[in-house]
Amino acid sequence: MDFQPEYYLVIAMFVSFIALIFTGFPVAWVLAGVGVAFTGIAWWSDNIMEWTGTGLDYNTLGLLTGRVFNIMDNWVLVALPMFIFMGLMLDKSGVAEQMMKSMQRLFGNVKGGLAITVTLIGIILAASTGIIGASVVLLGLMSLPVMLKQNYDKPLALGTIAASGTLGILIPPSIMLVIMGDQLGVSVGDLFMGAVFPGVILGVLYITYILIYSKLYPEKAPLAADHTEIHLGDVLRVMLDIIPPALLILAVLGSIFMGIATVTEASGIGALGATFLSVAYKRLNFSVIKEVVINTMNTSAYIFAIFIGATIFALVLRECGGDELIESSLNSMGLGPYALIGVVLLLIFALGFFLDWIEISLIILPLLGPVIAGLDLAVDGYGVVDNPNLVWFALLVAVTLQTSFLTPPVGFAIFYLKGVCPDGVKLTDIYKGVFPFIILQLIGLGLVFSFPQLVTWLPSVAYGN
Repeated sequence: MDFQPEYYLVIAMFVSFIALIFTGFPVAWVLAGVGVAFTGIAWWSDNIMEWTGTGLDYNTLGLLTGRVFNIMDNWVLVALPMFIFMGLMLDKSGVAEQMMKSMQRLFGNVKGGLAITVTLIGIILAASTGIIGASVVLLGLMSLPVMLKQNYDKPLALGTIAASGTLGILIPPSIMLVIMGDQLGVSVGDLFMGAVFPGVILGVLYITYILIYSKLYPEKAPLAADHTEIHLGDVLRVMLDIIPPALLILAVLGSIFMGIATVTEASGIGALGATFLSVAYKRLNFSVIKEVVINTMNTSAYIFAIFIGATIFALVLRECGGDELIESSLNSMGLGPYALIGVVLLLIFALGFFLDWIEISLIILPLLGPVIAGLDLAVDGYGVVDNPNLVWFALLVAVTLQTSFLTPPVGFAIFYLKGVCPDGVKLTDIYKGVFPFIILQLIGLGLVFSFPQLVTWLPSVAYGN
């Protein structure tokens, strides 16, 4: 690899960004600030020291006007605040609490039944909210006191809640997949359909682990002292409680998969449907609307501020030769295409220890996209799926990034959960609890890596092949 002097600026930009993250400054300001600062450094190294030849100056930042306009003019990204509103409103509707009560009665006679209930509700919430913070906090508030009262092992209870809550970032409708589709230039509908099987596989792995663990160590997942035999009424109650969120999921994902609505239009359906559920459960009032709207605005503003900061950072990075450095570094390894993707996933997994999925999606993916698209991969799109290589790669990255929610020190699900834990629950208890689920997620990642059809088959069927 021909190492150019300006590549030192690229490396310095990444190091500076990661170092400044730990100062506590908002990520958006760090991204934008590093980009602006290195514009000056590049100009100084070009014109004063004559070390590099980037040709970068502050006039280059004028290109940002058009790029920021393109972000705000992107109809796909309109889905973000709508899905956020949908998740937050569903959180307030009371649907999850009702399911928790009925499912707990249904699985009351199964060892680890309460943990299985939490996992199933996590899957349903994932398919109807997609908001990690809301899911983890809601599951923690609802189930942790009950699990501890039932003398569940703390790490098992905490790990189940944290892992189940993170499924929302993968199972559609997922705001992460919306952003990935925009950054890689692939269909968000393909990503939504491609994520169904990986998400279900992870849920099955979780439940299988809980059943085996509870069988081997029954004292760590005991039955409730007041458990009763299951009656037909309990089954009917569960079915009735699942119907409302199931209808919402069908309205959102079904309209996308059947080609009735775009992702943006379906997000509006989801937001309206979640509001109707709040009305049906008699939870909707002015204070709820106010809280949901304000939280939607705050979350959306946070994401779009990072969008703008990442645009500045990525522009300067590319002008300094960042994409050439990454492409030449990967190609110089002399690895086959699948081994190369393995190295990339390992890098993203490592970055997940320090960076949030938003920064990785906005900075790293656009740089890696052209490299992956050019690899000679035998990913079968069945003649229907556009860019099957990138769709498969995006889902591999999505599963990898889901793991980042559980890995310290910046495992956001860990800190969401710690914020609602009662006294006596230590951070080390959560770390012990999430470790087996990190292993399960890596197993799931291995399955998706080994069998790309898990991603591409469903989109191909939906398009009529």
